[in-house]
Amino acid sequence: MKIEIKDIKIKTKKLFDNYMNIIDNYNINPLKEKIATLRAQTIKKNFWNNNDEAQKTLKKIKFLEKEVEEFVAIEEKYSTLQFLLDAIEEDANFYNDLLNHYIDFKNSLTQFEINNTLSGKDDKKDAIVAIHPGAGGLDSQDWAGMLLRLYERWAEKKSFKSKIISYQAAEEAGIKEAALEITGQFAYGLLKGEMGVHRLVRISPFNSNGKRHTSFASIFVYPVIDDSIEIDVDHNDLRIDTYRASGAGGQHINKTDSAVRITHIPTGLVVQCQNERSQLNNKNYALKMLKSKLYQMEKEQINLKVNEIAGQKKDIGFGSQIRSYVFHPYNLVKDHRTNFETSALNQVIDGDIDEFIRSYLLRELGDN
Repeated sequence: MKIEIKDIKIKTKKLFDNYMNIIDNYNINPLKEKIATLRAQTIKKNFWNNNDEAQKTLKKIKFLEKEVEEFVAIEEKYSTLQFLLDAIEEDANFYNDLLNHYIDFKNSLTQFEINNTLSGKDDKKDAIVAIHPGAGGLDSQDWAGMLLRLYERWAEKKSFKSKIISYQAAEEAGIKEAALEITGQFAYGLLKGEMGVHRLVRISPFNSNGKRHTSFASIFVYPVIDDSIEIDVDHNDLRIDTYRASGAGGQHINKTDSAVRITHIPTGLVVQCQNERSQLNNKNYALKMLKSKLYQMEKEQINLKVNEIAGQKKDIGFGSQIRSYVFHPYNLVKDHRTNFETSALNQVIDGDIDEFIRSYLLRELGDN
């Protein structure tokens, strides 16, 4: 259905008001000054004496430059859209250009607004997303697999990198567990609100009677620990087991004990990785996951024991969900924390969750 020109003009003017509110509260100059200061460090003679620190500085510069580029791009898109809004008064042939630029500007402004709510210590870090099926048997395992794809597609749409670092396939469909590392600007900050129980309602494809079924899966999100944070792990506190990886993976993965499982004895945390061909690489990824989980626990001041962790996973069911995805008898995705909802179910399942992320972050910002 074609949107009327007058409606696009109204929506565009509202978007301009939102843009001006955001810009009024944003100052690009401190960012530019910080970049200049860091660049000055890179031309000093002793800059490369400490390679690790030099790399950190270059990474900071790249990160800040991207933020400036995004701001400049939004200004340019605003100017273009403003021109088209005036031009359509004289010539209705600018309709398609106006509509396309409106959509592009709206998406860019939404992302910029989201990024500027992320000021937490860990928000800029990469993220590890761990997925576990809950109550619902085979349907929940299938649902957990769907969520894994959802976050892979979300990362792809944002031009982030994603890598499966742990994966256990279920016997018939879906997964028993999986962990996905997502690398990109503000990855953890954007995804931290996804942590919780996700509920699916649909006609079960595994039920011959065609009955409606409710399934649950939990999402845990951890910041990836970098060299700026020290997490001391006593290797005497670790039990490291190797085993033969299960599922697809080729001849190598089936014939060698390349998979690694690490148990942190004091907390009972268990991490595992089997997706690398090398046992050493699997061990390194597992340690990375363990440190991220320990840091998250420390940050939240949660002292979990083995039974509490197991209990949290068992309680993945009714009354604990943060979001519901309803396929039947109607299409609806609703976040129970913000009450944001949409009927565009297929788009959400395909990774379009930015509006949910935005509503959660803005609510958190308002609460603070």
